[in-house]
Amino acid sequence: MTQTALIFEVFTLFPEVFEPYLQISILQRARQRGLVEVRLHNIRDWATDRHHITDDEPYGGGGGMVMKPEPIFAAVEATLGAPPKCPLILLTPQGRLFTQAIAGELALGGLERPGEPRRLGLLCGRYEGVDERVRQHLVTDEISIGDYVLTGGELAALVVIDAVTRWIPGVLGDPDGALDDSHASGLLEYPHYTRPPVFRGWKVPEVLLSGDHGRIARWRRRQSLLRTWRRRPDLLEKAQLSDEERELIQKIQRQGLSIEDELV
Repeated sequence: MTQTALIFEVFTLFPEVFEPYLQISILQRARQRGLVEVRLHNIRDWATDRHHITDDEPYGGGGGMVMKPEPIFAAVEATLGAPPKCPLILLTPQGRLFTQAIAGELALGGLERPGEPRRLGLLCGRYEGVDERVRQHLVTDEISIGDYVLTGGELAALVVIDAVTRWIPGVLGDPDGALDDSHASGLLEYPHYTRPPVFRGWKVPEVLLSGDHGRIARWRRRQSLLRTWRRRPDLLEKAQLSDEERELIQKIQRQGLSIEDELV
């Protein structure tokens, strides 16, 4: 069996949210092949009272409830050690913004112990959030998937699992697939076409039918530049571009979309 590259240790109040998504497509195949493993831990199992209560009212008043520190610490330390022997990420709107680059770092980072799979803990917040002592003394990182608020961190955890898994060698059919994804190079991905070559009178660009791989690669790179300039020009400020590509961007900025026909 293939050597497991990464184990996700997920701490949540609602483990049933995860299995339907994990049982389809790329994630299912990655798990079946042993490339990744997702372990779900119900925080409620570590609550010591009769009703397995995991939240309480916030000190100082205010609406909503706060996740209690005791069951979270107990669940994490029983699973990952005290202190945790691997990164523990809290999914929260207050975290650093999740990016393709961060997904790659989490997937390909160094092993805690040589020869063993890398482990990554994901803590899903709920309600008004977690007791601040969890942030201060337990988690090692905080990640947000966007500037909006979800009911809980489970969907965010699935986003992280999906994006990180795509970086693991052998998961995608194309060995360079993750490198071609949008944002992997700092740019949005180029347009894709498939059969038929003409659909309702709309034709596939001639260059893609030419068989000239050098010309196709040049067209795709330039289309990525154009698409990024159209939709996310802010990305161009940080993208790694050649002098020729920077000159092209300046030309696009001067001439606008009229330059599109030249990008072949």
